[in-house]
Amino acid sequence: MIGAAFCGRKDLAMRKQRRFPVELKRQVVEELLSGITSPVQLCRRHNNHKRVLRVMRKNNLLCCPRRRWVKATQSDHPYPVFPNVIRNLVTTSIDQVWLADITYIRILTAFVYLAVILDMHSRKTLGYAISSRVDTELTLRALKMALTERKPPRGCIHHSDQGVQYAAHEYVDLLREHGFQISMSRRGNPFDNAMVESFFKTLKSEEVYLWEYETLADVEKRIPYFIEEVYNQKLLHSSLGYLSPNEFQQMLSENQNPIRSSQITLTWSVQTEGCTSVSALFDKAE
Repeated sequence: MIGAAFCGRKDLAMRKQRRFPVELKRQVVEELLSGITSPVQLCRRHNNHKRVLRVMRKNNLLCCPRRRWVKATQSDHPYPVFPNVIRNLVTTSIDQVWLADITYIRILTAFVYLAVILDMHSRKTLGYAISSRVDTELTLRALKMALTERKPPRGCIHHSDQGVQYAAHEYVDLLREHGFQISMSRRGNPFDNAMVESFFKTLKSEEVYLWEYETLADVEKRIPYFIEEVYNQKLLHSSLGYLSPNEFQQMLSENQNPIRSSQITLTWSVQTEGCTSVSALFDKAE
């Protein structure tokens, strides 16, 4: 009897030890939401992956499965296409290469479309537009928003796919008016614009799949918030030295940490040794 009572008390003590205090649960949720700590690091710290899994499941922090891919690019058109000039290209500053692409977002009874413009060096989303129609007007609105946000130098490269929305005369004329050098991916090759595809994957896994959008208004309310307040402001990128795009741009503009900046630039140069420097293309454009 004494042995059984002792074992019972021991089991109760072990169960209490395995429980998460409320403050610790809040700390885990805050660290996961902020992106400061990965789930793997939390599991190692607390020495029990089941604890972390329970907290993540209760707070809807588990990832969602990938969904069916829908084609949004229309490459069969009579407009001229341009060669890909950013393959093996090394950027050294912002506003050297802009990346553009379109994706779909499922709502209750149809699809809506999102066009974005990203800066290749800082990963920041400069412009975006949402519409129920995938046309040139959609991409033009995203480009005009980016041009309002920034004034890139002449010779800045605009890279997109070969879709009709980017090859249309209205879009190309606006690019030439602002001195852009036009570049397009190879047909049917999303890897040529992999950085934007990565952005879309993050957008859908961390925002779109977590909300049941019913109308276009729902999308227009949530997507700008995620882009401006979460992705640009808070989401950390390992390629940026674990800074958000806004923090990385601020570091470049103020030059507060030149050692860290040189380390990031060195990483780029090592990964792309023997590749073309973007400054050479700027010299050609001038």
